[in-house]
Amino acid sequence: MSKHGKVLVAMSGGIDSTVTALMLHEQGYDVVGITMKTWDYASAGSSKKETGCCNLDSFNDARAAAVHHGFPHFVLDIRDEFGDFVVNNFVEEYIAGRTPNPCVLCNTHIKWRALMKRADAMDCEFIATGHYGQIRQHDNGRYVISKGLDETKDQSYVLWGIQQDVLARTILPLGKYRKTQIRQMAFDFGYPELAKKAESYEICFVPDNDYRGFLKRKVEGLEERVNGGNFVLADGTIVGHHKGYPFYTVGQRKGLDIALGRPVFVTEIIPETNTVVLGNEDELQRSEMFVSGINMGKYDTIPEGMEAVTKIRYKDKGALSNLYNENGQVKVSFYESVKGIAPGQSAVFYEGDDVVGGGIIQRTMPVVL
Repeated sequence: MSKHGKVLVAMSGGIDSTVTALMLHEQGYDVVGITMKTWDYASAGSSKKETGCCNLDSFNDARAAAVHHGFPHFVLDIRDEFGDFVVNNFVEEYIAGRTPNPCVLCNTHIKWRALMKRADAMDCEFIATGHYGQIRQHDNGRYVISKGLDETKDQSYVLWGIQQDVLARTILPLGKYRKTQIRQMAFDFGYPELAKKAESYEICFVPDNDYRGFLKRKVEGLEERVNGGNFVLADGTIVGHHKGYPFYTVGQRKGLDIALGRPVFVTEIIPETNTVVLGNEDELQRSEMFVSGINMGKYDTIPEGMEAVTKIRYKDKGALSNLYNENGQVKVSFYESVKGIAPGQSAVFYEGDDVVGGGIIQRTMPVVL
């Protein structure tokens, strides 16, 4: 009998998930490793070699670690589940003129639910991953995600969508450590090469980071359909033509291929008319935004007008704001204007280090001068 119970550990073959599994095994948990195959590059028409969490070398690395330490390992093919939901949403959001965050959707709707389903089938009490975050039960009985100790690696931003029933059974062992400590642990466990392994920040199904090429391969005739739309200024003045609105994101400055004698940024995307609005950096400032698809964390509802630090992207340090419930959405009013809010991205609300909740940015309100 195990000392702590049976845990299903998601193992990608990388350093974080491998150390997670070995750490829990050493602590006395009955560990079962599982590696999820989420994507097949050949099916997308990409000649890119499989990298990251979806290649054979990663599967073999995960299995080798499990075998060496005497616990079982399985490979789970979830390509159909992943593709239907995450990839289709990714494409649909860009076609709608928004900028999606597929990692959030994958964590929320695919990986954690897939883990829970297999954990139940294998009589595992817990699931665990190598994310840098912390989970605890609050005084009100709810489970809350908090930032990891290593703020440079903290991944609480991409975990906001995980629901209470899943959080109650989730273990995140790395949240109390710094990345340097995890590298040392990998070395101490006998994996010196893994300890030095570089990390990938690519979207797993866009390994070359060329999302434009990916969209062109996925949507037949897209390039021809959207090429030649107008670049306009805020007052409607046409200043040039672009390659198609799905190929631009709010806040973008590089790769616009237009010379106006000054730096300009994408400030708005209007898919209905295939229009991309350009402006100076000040025109990226926004005072309010509306967020939908809310998943609550620390509290079951947002106290009206509560003060929170709101993050609008993964590496954002966050900005002070007030939160208001409005017609099923949350209105976020920033104390000071925030630059480059992109509809489609996640907004995550923090009270101290705790995730109060999060959702998807729908629309923004410009600063009134």
